[in-house]
Amino acid sequence: QVQVVESGGGLVQPGGSLRLSCAASGITFSWYVMGWYRQAPGKQRELVASITNGGRTDYADSVKDRFTISRDGAKSMVFLQMNSLKPEDTAVYYCNARRDSTNTNYWGQGTQVTVSS
Repeated sequence: QVQVVESGGGLVQPGGSLRLSCAASGITFSWYVMGWYRQAPGKQRELVASITNGGRTDYADSVKDRFTISRDGAKSMVFLQMNSLKPEDTAVYYCNARRDSTNTNYWGQGTQVTVSS
């Protein structure tokens, strides 16, 4: 069975850092674009960052220059390094695996990130 599992969320102060991790299993990892999405209370889920198997990245304007997405093919994992965190980054962060050729999406359970003083 396919599993996508996030970890690394928590409570941090503004200006702090967190590193989120996502482990995928049951898929051919290199076939999938990996991404991080987030959803804050009262808001729609939004793309934070994505990365292709070839290393092409895309970021939401709100996180550019602060967040970095990366992937490790040997471990079938994707990471999100979050620096200079702001209260508006508070949300549940979800890991996503997408294969466009088959219109396939897998989602993790989410991990809470709270930025507050």
